[in-house]
This record gives sequence, structure tokens and C-alpha cells, in this order.
Amino acid sequence: MAVKIAQTGVKRQAGYLYYLDKQGDVSRVVMARGGGRHARTRPEKVARAGVKREDGFLYFIDKAGDVCRTKMARRGGGRRRSKKTATRRAPRRRSTARKTTRRAKKTTRRAARRTTRRR
Repeated sequence: MAVKIAQTGVKRQAGYLYYLDKQGDVSRVVMARGGGRHARTRPEKVARAGVKREDGFLYFIDKAGDVCRTKMARRGGGRRRSKKTATRRAPRRRSTARKTTRRAKKTTRRAARRTTRRR
């Protein structure tokens, strides 16, 4: 859930992209629409907010024109195990002798099938 950081009350206009710049203020720039080349325009400051950013948060301008932040969603966060569960698990035992004999049997069966089909 998003939390309001600063109330700026910016009124949005169509055709502009509003964002929080590096200084922590609200800026806007003309959006590139359609194909072809567009004249590059410089961003203009709309409101001064002076927001100090923290790592792990996503900052955006909401519908009311205020600066908000929410925790970033990271991939694979639910699959991590704690150290306690990792040490409790016993290591898998692998028997290499069985696997090699099974593979050898499978390959001989396949070869036998191929020769019988060709006849």
C-alpha cells in the first residue's frame, strides 16, 4: 500500500509525463507519442517537494498530484529459506552405479527396437 510523502497538489495536463526527479522535486516532460522523431524537450520543475529517497522503495505521483512511495516487489522473495531450515535438511544420497546400469539398458533396448523396425 502506498504512503503519501509530500502533498504538492499538482494538476496534470494531457501529453505530459510527471515524475520525481533526482533532487526530489516533481518534474514533467512532453511524452513521445506515435512514430517518427520528436524534438527533445527539457524537463521543467512543477513543484518543489524536497523528498529524500530510500533504497527499496518506488516513488510516484498519484492521481491527486501528491508524492507517494511503496515497497518494491522483488523476484523470488518467497522462496528463500532461513539458515535453520537449510541446516536441518540431510544431504541427498546418490548412487551412481544404478543410474549407469539403467542408462545402459535403455540404450540397448532402443537399439534393439530400431533394428527390428527397419526389417
